[in-house]
Amino acid sequence: MNHRVRSIINAALLTTALAWAGAASAQQVAAPAAGSATATPDNAVLLTVFLKHDQSRPLGELNAQLKKQGFYKAFPPAGMEVVSWYVTMGIGQVITLRLPASRIREVNRVLEDTAWGVYRTEFYPAYDYKAVGMAEHDKAQ
Repeated sequence: MNHRVRSIINAALLTTALAWAGAASAQQVAAPAAGSATATPDNAVLLTVFLKHDQSRPLGELNAQLKKQGFYKAFPPAGMEVVSWYVTMGIGQVITLRLPASRIREVNRVLEDTAWGVYRTEFYPAYDYKAVGMAEHDKAQ
């Protein structure tokens, strides 16, 4: 594994561990200031977010709550690339963002403040392995 990929993995794992470690006290800590860091090949992670909708409530009610809580105003945070944003029937929304690893907490807080009550959230951090995988494939030919 090359040094750059290892650095990205380590940054993503560290950021995720720190986010989980602070989860218990997250409700008592002020939201992080909006970051200005942008994703670069050295610091970018992909974050897939599952927003599982509450199927016990009508869509109009859910959308009204999202509007009241400012979801679409705050999400996605400025400066994060939306790689994909799908509605998956029976689940809800599945969104993949590209962002600096240092801004994962910011995404989490925006969703805690604006999406909870409408969605249950799941997060899947990843990194771009395409160049490494294709290089290994080419070497193996």
